[in-house]
Amino acid sequence: MSFVAELLISIALVVSGIFGFVGSYGLVKLKHSLQRLHAPTKATTLGVGGVLIASMIFFYAKTGHVSVHELLITLFLFLSAPITANFIAKAYMARNLSEKELPESQGAFGWSVYDDPPEAGPERK
Repeated sequence: MSFVAELLISIALVVSGIFGFVGSYGLVKLKHSLQRLHAPTKATTLGVGGVLIASMIFFYAKTGHVSVHELLITLFLFLSAPITANFIAKAYMARNLSEKELPESQGAFGWSVYDDPPEAGPERK
């Protein structure tokens, strides 16, 4: 393996280790759930992505072929982390905020968990 490949792998691993450490530290030290949400979804996602990129570089330098597995894992990670964060934030808001603190719904169905249920018909009264 060439020196350049080893240098790129080392840099990717160190940078991803720093991101992973910062994300883990933020998860432990931040006080509220919505503050803790940013640490794993931002920093730790970049940390894991860096490790997967380092793995891709290693296998390309070793075999000469691009490994699609790591690329698919990275793509899935970058797509699923924001969606998961959105669900966690909505669950937190639904459980911990009162009606006065919630933003107003802008349409017929606005916030999925905050709209009033439809009016009950004669059969439901």
